Amino acid sequence: MEPLTLILVFATFFFAAFLKGTAGLGFATTCLGIMAAYLDMRLAIPLVIIPSLLSNALVMIDAGGFLPILRRFWMLYLGAIPGLAFGLWVLGSGSTALPRLVLGAAMFLYGAWGLWGGTIHLRQNKPLDAVMGLATGTVNGLTGSQIMPILPYLMSLDITKDELVQAINTSFTMASVIMLLGLGKLGLVNTEVLLVSAAGLIPVALGIRVGGRIRSRLPEAVFRRIVLGMIALLGLGLIVRSIG
Repeated sequence: MEPLTLILVFATFFFAAFLKGTAGLGFATTCLGIMAAYLDMRLAIPLVIIPSLLSNALVMIDAGGFLPILRRFWMLYLGAIPGLAFGLWVLGSGSTALPRLVLGAAMFLYGAWGLWGGTIHLRQNKPLDAVMGLATGTVNGLTGSQIMPILPYLMSLDITKDELVQAINTSFTMASVIMLLGLGKLGLVNTEVLLVSAAGLIPVALGIRVGGRIRSRLPEAVFRRIVLGMIALLGLGLIVRSIG
């Protein structure tokens, strides 16, 4: 890579990690939305995987309560595995412009609706967890975005801010590991990509640390609005990337 491209990649990592530390989500989608302006997506997606794993792990440690969340949502995480496999298969065989456009529109409308005051309240059950996991895995494998529909589902349940952050980042971590293996099978991961990703761990750690300090001071209502705003903006970014 050219030096200017590397600088842009590391700056993108820091900015996305800062947002991740603040809102608990959005690292991969933010990175991909920005990198689309200067990198091919088949290079950008593998570049993001290793820093994404670090950002997820750091936020999980900060949020706490990993084992209770794992016991509560194990079916949600298990259901994502076949969805990821299917989404990656489609990614390797065709264009993802239309799926990204549809996903972006759904994210933007959901975020805007939530900011306007709309809410959904659901009762958790294992079959619904499995369906949401399958859908989330498929969308993730196909587009690289990890937050739909799992985030709206989790936000519809009766859980706290830290429980939401832990639950969503556990999903992100598992998905990132599977995505890394799948991208390797597709031949999209090489030594240069791994080295750049590893070097990106430094700006990611700094961004997470700064953003996490801000999140710890946010009231629940303010945190919810930030998350909804992030969803809307990330959705808008996917729309722009799909039609650009």
